[in-house]
Amino acid sequence: MDVMDTKFKSTNESANVDFYWTRDPELVFPGKNGGLEACVEQEFTASRTSDLKTLLNTFLETATSFIKAKAAVVRVLLPDEQTLQVISAVGLTGEELEAERIVELACEDCGKDAFKHGLCSTNIESCTTRSGDQPRQFRSVISIPLVCRNTPEVVLGVFTLFFDTPQSSSGNSATMASSFADLLGSLIEHIKSTREAKREELLMERQSIANDIHDSLAQTLNYARMSTTLLSDAIRNNNEVMATKYVRDIDEALEIGQKSVRTLITDFRSDMDPAGLLHALQTLVEQFVLKHYIVLDCSIRVADLDLPLEHEIQTYHIVREALSNIAKHSSASHARLIVDHLCGYYVFTIEDNGVGTFSPLEGHYGIIIMRERAQRIGGEIKVESTKGLGTCVQLFFPEPELNWRTAHG
Repeated sequence: MDVMDTKFKSTNESANVDFYWTRDPELVFPGKNGGLEACVEQEFTASRTSDLKTLLNTFLETATSFIKAKAAVVRVLLPDEQTLQVISAVGLTGEELEAERIVELACEDCGKDAFKHGLCSTNIESCTTRSGDQPRQFRSVISIPLVCRNTPEVVLGVFTLFFDTPQSSSGNSATMASSFADLLGSLIEHIKSTREAKREELLMERQSIANDIHDSLAQTLNYARMSTTLLSDAIRNNNEVMATKYVRDIDEALEIGQKSVRTLITDFRSDMDPAGLLHALQTLVEQFVLKHYIVLDCSIRVADLDLPLEHEIQTYHIVREALSNIAKHSSASHARLIVDHLCGYYVFTIEDNGVGTFSPLEGHYGIIIMRERAQRIGGEIKVESTKGLGTCVQLFFPEPELNWRTAHG
């Protein structure tokens, strides 16, 4: 792993006293054993692909090779709950795939029997839905329903394998096919739940923006509108005193509204460096030492940092806020920023050697805003402050799924 350690020195010589960090900051991850389970899971979890079709096709290729089938398809149940549609297939010609693309649930081979009995083996030659003039390279199929692991009564679709020899529903091929079907059902269920979670996240984000606008701007505009009505009445009644008051009220409301708009623009505008988060943090550090009399060590312990834009934006603002707190409140001579990757988590540590009187109360030093930003990306903020020994603020969040590019597309 590449490590970039840089010491940015203040232009104030009095700040450049000898000081050495004696230890790395500690972090106990959530979960049992201080994150040990997360470390093990991270080491042994198979890599994921961002393309569903590619993933399913790879799975089917493995299944057909292992079970010695000639072809395979995955069908999902459409919303009408009467029709099955192919979402992935291997080993079929274009014409065969078109013929298999959509089947009725009533089809004994691919739908109804599999749903009824959990697994069925059928001789294709006896299937009326497959009769026709075209020659068939397959003689039998094994069909297995794909169900949700947590709710077995919920059927997702059917996994069908094609063979050039007769097959038994109690043979070795059927047994192995059932095992692959269990894995395939779990995979589809995971993808479905991930997409639903993403939709919910986007809806919550939209609701959050709407709430911010309502709380900060809509109420102010409503007050201004009411004052305008009262002003009109005062002018109509030649009440100069009240008219003057309402003019002042409207002017004050417009000023508050203007400040609210500026705040919203600042919060929602992406001022992220196009070169990425690491470059943005380095620039932030350089700007910090130019403005303040504090030596700032910057240690980048990850070779590459490829994150969703929302993660980059929220992380950048949290680090900036933490550095701002150091400049305003810590009376520190030295500080450090550490970027690391541990046990499946990205960890951003901002530490100083100041007075250590930080109290992470709500509203204090913007801690509540920092925590809200962390929660938006599934992360947490931890603060440790000891009088006379400085303050350590840590942001950590789990490494995003490798399919985040598709999810955030």
